[in-house]
Amino acid sequence: MPLKLISFDLCPFVQRSVITLRYKKAPYEIEYIDLENPPAWFSRVSPTGKVPVLEVDGNTHLFESAVINEYVDDITPPTLKPADPLTLAFNRAWIEFGSTAIIDQYRIMTAETEQDMEDHQASALAGLHRLEAQLGQGPWFNGADFSLVDAAFAPLLMRYRLMNASTPLFDEDEFPRIKAWGDQLLGLDAVTGSVPDDFPQRLRHYLSGKEGYGPKRFSNA
Repeated sequence: MPLKLISFDLCPFVQRSVITLRYKKAPYEIEYIDLENPPAWFSRVSPTGKVPVLEVDGNTHLFESAVINEYVDDITPPTLKPADPLTLAFNRAWIEFGSTAIIDQYRIMTAETEQDMEDHQASALAGLHRLEAQLGQGPWFNGADFSLVDAAFAPLLMRYRLMNASTPLFDEDEFPRIKAWGDQLLGLDAVTGSVPDDFPQRLRHYLSGKEGYGPKRFSNA
């Protein structure tokens, strides 16, 4: 069945779905829109006004990346979801945790003042400590098998690598399990190919168009 992902090229939630589609080798098309000036039809297909939206068979539209990823997984066996109901629920909870972490990260990048950035950074670091404590020996979140949780956190870890490379926010050695997990994720073609080749430059350009302490700091990095 034809799949089309309606996207904004820098959105980490879109990237979650692109990773899942690529990892599952699901045929799909992608249509990029400008979220600041969306086409008139977008409000009809996205009740929340956000991306990603997955168009299925040209007439059904799914929204929310976690929902989209589960649907893609369901139609492209073998599954990336654990069979045990409790483990599955646990995975879904951590995917939601990852959504909060992505929002914290975005607030760091777009903070209006230095104090705002420090406050958001403190919240983000507290979340990373919780994540570090949860991770096992890897290589993936559930151990030996790649899952939808891995796809959900890859955009977050990719962006932190870029941010830390130019403007360090934390010492990666304080989070050895997250660092090892990030190394595994960034070694996957499904992840590295989920963003444009010039993604770092595009992200800096996007931030350069915004006012505030965070955008100035990260767009000049």
